[in-house]
Amino acid sequence: MRAVHFGAGNIGRGFIGLLLSQAGCSVTFVDVNASLVALLQEKQQYTVKLASEQAESFTVSGVNAINGNDTALVAAAIAEADLVTTAVGVSVLKHIAGAIAEGITLRLANNQAADASPLPVIACENAIGGSSQLKELVYSHLAADVKAQAEQAIAFPDAAVDRIVPLQQHDDPLQVTVEPFYEWTVDRSALPQGTPEIPGIHYVDQLQPYIERKLFTVNTGHCVAAYHGYLQGYATIQEAMKDAAVRREVEGALKETGAMLVRTYSFSESEHQAYIEQILERFINPYLTDEVVRVGRSPIRKLSPDDRLVRPALLAFELGLPTDHLTKAMAAALRFNYTEDSEAAEIQAALSSSTLSDVIARYSSLTAEHPLHAQIVEAYSKL
Repeated sequence: MRAVHFGAGNIGRGFIGLLLSQAGCSVTFVDVNASLVALLQEKQQYTVKLASEQAESFTVSGVNAINGNDTALVAAAIAEADLVTTAVGVSVLKHIAGAIAEGITLRLANNQAADASPLPVIACENAIGGSSQLKELVYSHLAADVKAQAEQAIAFPDAAVDRIVPLQQHDDPLQVTVEPFYEWTVDRSALPQGTPEIPGIHYVDQLQPYIERKLFTVNTGHCVAAYHGYLQGYATIQEAMKDAAVRREVEGALKETGAMLVRTYSFSESEHQAYIEQILERFINPYLTDEVVRVGRSPIRKLSPDDRLVRPALLAFELGLPTDHLTKAMAAALRFNYTEDSEAAEIQAALSSSTLSDVIARYSSLTAEHPLHAQIVEAYSKL
């Protein structure tokens, strides 16, 4: 199988590229980082190491790369691909949608491609409905007749992905260190019947429970540790999680999201608690060095109404469940005064020129009338 993957960064190489290569796919990376693309073209391989006691190492070979600015070359690769994946960040999807649309148009115009099996396009992003969002962006670039053909020939199954890939410090710029754990879940119901399943991917018929379980456990817990750890002056998540007070905040938030998930999706309470314990163990992995400022970056996105703090708090509130730790984490996010992060700087500027209440409403969409708003205000005053 030939896979085209957008995003040759650490997640792209250390997670998606590794898994696809191990499944027997030839992988072509697409990225706008010219030096990274040149290195991949020259070396055609790279090393992935696991952050574990055994420190296992894998060589990913037979890879290639295309500069994302060369739209014609990208489109040609998509026209001949068996799979397209992304790991670029949700905000970047709009920038790659045009090239994907050109590739789909070229593919459908090719008589041989018309007889080929359908092309899955999977957005491997930390977002609910990432592939659905990408489909909408891609379709905005397609002519009406091509859209009709694409409905039959192109699939955009949503996915949930999970692997901690910390900031890297290697002499070899292509080497990546990742945690041993990973999970890549794909919505089988969105794929045409008979689509080959790739080893290492977990296919399910109902994805939403798995997306929210991951987002509201791993991502929620991670950013709670980051924001409270930052306020206590810790440099890494691992250091922060050694602080009993920070760990209590993380455990408290995951108890709140867990109660909501169990109630909403009928997860086994004991199995979900075991899942939480597994996540906590990942956060304290002594072989990982995950910086607090990396995990806490982009607080505006993390405070948005559909993301990892506000959405589970709203869902829990609607069910009459506690939200104290989640709203305290939102308050801590507002105090994430890391000047090198543009979103953090924007929030601090807003707090300087507007009232706290206005800032909460602006970034979380929780108006002053909502009970969660008052909880955030109270928690902010106590931090």
